Amino acid sequence: MKNLPLQVIAWIILLSIPFAFQGCNEKTEVVPEETPSEPVFDLDTAKKEIQEANQNFMSLVAAGDSVGLANAYTADAKFMAPGGPSVQGRANIQSAMHGMIQSGITAVDLRLENVYGTADLIAEEGELTLFVGEQAVSTEKYIVLWKKEDGQWKLFRDIFNSNSPAE
Repeated sequence: MKNLPLQVIAWIILLSIPFAFQGCNEKTEVVPEETPSEPVFDLDTAKKEIQEANQNFMSLVAAGDSVGLANAYTADAKFMAPGGPSVQGRANIQSAMHGMIQSGITAVDLRLENVYGTADLIAEEGELTLFVGEQAVSTEKYIVLWKKEDGQWKLFRDIFNSNSPAE
């Protein structure tokens, strides 16, 4: 009879072994932590935003608004017009735009050809025509680098040159 309690204990252990291993087969569902997803960059959407910014730029030129034009550029922008040194910063760009308007430029027609880039920086290439009154005075090609500032695409680097041969 002394062995009876040992036999009962042995049976209890033997019968509990399958239950112990049953937990090993259960799959526990791992719930991933929710992380805020970053918005996906869409180049087509960015292109539309650049086209809208170009429309605004053309309107500002037509209005003779050098302050508005300067504000279309980032604070650290560089404007590189042909025939002169680069100008950097909004105050200097405003002065350059004022000079362009004072020279008689009344309109600009921007024609976007291609855009390339990422959520941080867009490169635009295109062609433009400058007008004095109704007369086209120059057709040129350009490249603009756009950078987001305060949630809006702004001109970061702006360079253009004439399609006409050098005189």
